[in-house]
Amino acid sequence: MMGQDWAAATAMGSKATIEVIWPGGATGSAEVGQDWLPAAAAAGLAIPTGCLTGSCGACEIEVNGRVVRACIATVPRARSGRLQVELASDPHW
Repeated sequence: MMGQDWAAATAMGSKATIEVIWPGGATGSAEVGQDWLPAAAAAGLAIPTGCLTGSCGACEIEVNGRVVRACIATVPRARSGRLQVELASDPHW
């Protein structure tokens, strides 16, 4: 769910949360379906951005080992109930 879908689900009261371990070891929670950038901001983490459309890759993060672009991705569910987030590093940036 992105944008309007997430807002609609939130308005209807269907808020599922998941534990998130942020870079540096800080632990918190985020709502499943929430956009990554506001979820990170709420946790005090600023994810670098560039184009905000998913084209440039400046906002890439690793979520449980999978690289996603935070400006266009949402917080997923996980069988373990926990997500490990790391800032992805690109030697070309």
